[in-house]
Amino acid sequence: MELTKTGTPKGILYLVPTVLGDTSPEFVLPAGTIQILQSLEILIVEQIRTARRLLSKIQIPRSIDSIQFFELNKHTSSFEIKSFLDPILLGKSVGLLSEAGTPCVADPGAVIVELAHRLGIKVVPLTGPSSIILALMASGFNGQNFAFHGYLPIQAGERITAIKSLEKNAMTTFQTQIFIETPFRNLQLFDALVNNCHPETLLCVAANISCIDEFIQSRTIAVWRKNMPEIHKIPTVFLIWSQQKRL
Repeated sequence: MELTKTGTPKGILYLVPTVLGDTSPEFVLPAGTIQILQSLEILIVEQIRTARRLLSKIQIPRSIDSIQFFELNKHTSSFEIKSFLDPILLGKSVGLLSEAGTPCVADPGAVIVELAHRLGIKVVPLTGPSSIILALMASGFNGQNFAFHGYLPIQAGERITAIKSLEKNAMTTFQTQIFIETPFRNLQLFDALVNNCHPETLLCVAANISCIDEFIQSRTIAVWRKNMPEIHKIPTVFLIWSQQKRL
């Protein structure tokens, strides 16, 4: 057990997943995760408004105004980030709450966890939805060998180069290639995929995962060229895999 300078136990950094969309927390979050989130008085979040909405839905047993929030985003300085863990060093536990889904994967939370390890703080990941893993599960693609690439380049030429490289990896290693895009650029990415990949390459489009209008389909590029999905401004995970590995 790690102790503070006064000899009392240090707090814990909890990594708290959240809903992926407008879904009831009870539908996607285990009771244990909700219970711990209800008990926390200090949270590190990307947007306070989103966090307050979740806390209201899970009916925390105290006023939301009593919760201490630290905002972690691209404007947060390194000096501020270090101070976010001060309460843990004084014996209080803190939750790192994702904006959507699982913390520290394609979001800024990893810097907090890296600092926590350097400070000897116990890190506890809680169970909840991960759009990347859920998309992989539902794709029918190789779940034993896969890679997540985050966001592909924005510039058209660089994006096409990246897509062709990922497709080559899928074909030569049978490794599932997973990536995402800012929702308002989904259609540009989809167009780049269907116009630059081999007709027999498999593409899975997984949108609004775990929501009532969830859409997950795995088809060849040739089929997708005739069936554009309605994914504009909708959180979406893309996966490509080689047709050659199918049974």
